[in-house]
Amino acid sequence: MPPRKTPSSPQPAGNGPAALAPRTLLWGSVAVALVTIVLKTLAWHLTGSVGLLSDALESFVNLAGAIFALAMVTVAQRPADDDHPYGHHKAEYFSSGFEGILIVGAAVAIFWAAALRLASPQPLEQVGWGLALSVASSMLNGWLAWLMFRSARVHRSVALEGDARHLVTDVWTSAGVVVGIGAAGATGWLWLDPVVAMAVALNILKEGAHMVWRASQGLMDAAVEPDAQAAIDAALQTFAKGEPQVRFDHLATRQAGQRRFAGLHMHVPAEWSLGRAAQLRGAVEAALMRAVPGLRVTIELLPVGVEAFLEEPEDSPP
Repeated sequence: MPPRKTPSSPQPAGNGPAALAPRTLLWGSVAVALVTIVLKTLAWHLTGSVGLLSDALESFVNLAGAIFALAMVTVAQRPADDDHPYGHHKAEYFSSGFEGILIVGAAVAIFWAAALRLASPQPLEQVGWGLALSVASSMLNGWLAWLMFRSARVHRSVALEGDARHLVTDVWTSAGVVVGIGAAGATGWLWLDPVVAMAVALNILKEGAHMVWRASQGLMDAAVEPDAQAAIDAALQTFAKGEPQVRFDHLATRQAGQRRFAGLHMHVPAEWSLGRAAQLRGAVEAALMRAVPGLRVTIELLPVGVEAFLEEPEDSPP
């Protein structure tokens, strides 16, 4: 039996102006990816730098990731139905994992291209224009990533945070490329260009692996964040102090995208009326939802001294 319904969407914290909606920002990410693809491809064409080529490849990955994230956020916002009574929030984890896999693939491609160029260095041309175009696209990506991180915190959007992290890796890629090309142009050491590109590839490989790992944890019903867990514990302790006869146990939490879930047992004196017990349960649920925005709570009422059977029966021996 699914938990009783609570407000369909969490209310963002009201500090400062409202953050943009995830779908709006992801549409912006698609547009920015198209612009940066043009800028970085032109920069690579002008200079012949393998570092700028890796930067351009990363922008193609940004575009694919943003489109997939937009699709998954759209799915995640669908209301609960008979086949998905807990909603579709976990769709955002697919987006985060997919972007992580794309980043890993891009890192491998960048490292391979840089290794080939290291074996056969080539002179760079029109370095100034190439660096200017790369810096301009990086500033655009950095600005969008800042907006996304802010909105992801407010809306607790895993897909939006994943796309923001992806853009940050792109900024780091561009920064490394600018350093490499600048150093190669100043010293005449052409091997610096591919070496810096290889170092950047290793850095974004680490970020991609982290995103895949985090998505896997969400799909495996990881517990809520420590601060949310602390807020739940504090709220329960308040009620336990006010009603010494009441006991809470078997608390279990999980998170699914924007939504969080908690289930627990509330033990009340056996002589209490059902109405009194249900009234207290409603108050506890309301307090927990105020303490942790986006939380859906299931509380099972039990008499004091009675424990629910939670362990699965052991398999019968053959």
